[in-house]
Amino acid sequence: MPEVDTSAPQQSDSYLVEQCLQGNQDCFRELYQRYQQRVRYSLYRLCGASLLDDLVQEVFLRVWKGLPHLRQAAQFSTWLYRITWNVASDRRRQLGQQRCQEAKLIGDRAKLFPAPDLMHLHYLDLVQRGLQQIKLEHRAVLVLHDLEELPQKEVAQILGIPVGTVKSRLFHARAAMRQFLEAQEVEL
Repeated sequence: MPEVDTSAPQQSDSYLVEQCLQGNQDCFRELYQRYQQRVRYSLYRLCGASLLDDLVQEVFLRVWKGLPHLRQAAQFSTWLYRITWNVASDRRRQLGQQRCQEAKLIGDRAKLFPAPDLMHLHYLDLVQRGLQQIKLEHRAVLVLHDLEELPQKEVAQILGIPVGTVKSRLFHARAAMRQFLEAQEVEL
């Protein structure tokens, strides 16, 4: 089984997917390393901190099992975000509305980033609490577009909705977030 050459320029997703389909587990490891942090942040923003490691693992397990069914290897990231959305939806359906543990947020962020300042943590907490206040379909659009910086067209593909619906939900999500932040007396 050929190994991924880490000294070479970064391989495309398409190439790595093709290699995975030929049984190259090192290429899957490369895809995992490339996307796991983004998947983790998306799941955190959609579901909160509870069982986050299990949710990330579930996403990549579904990716591994589903790779043979991926029609266009060039669309790997869109497909991955769709799986992430599905895992998040399944989680929310199983557990219903559940608030995140604020202490867990601070602990997780502290592990990822050395010595963040207190105001930064405060604003992260406010954003997370604000996200929990808005409808899931609005939150998903806001997280994918504004926080993950995906184009509206890709968000529409991931969520399986028209681009016009993405725009509408984005408008309403931003308004709800603005209203929440103003209620918290945050200057915008």
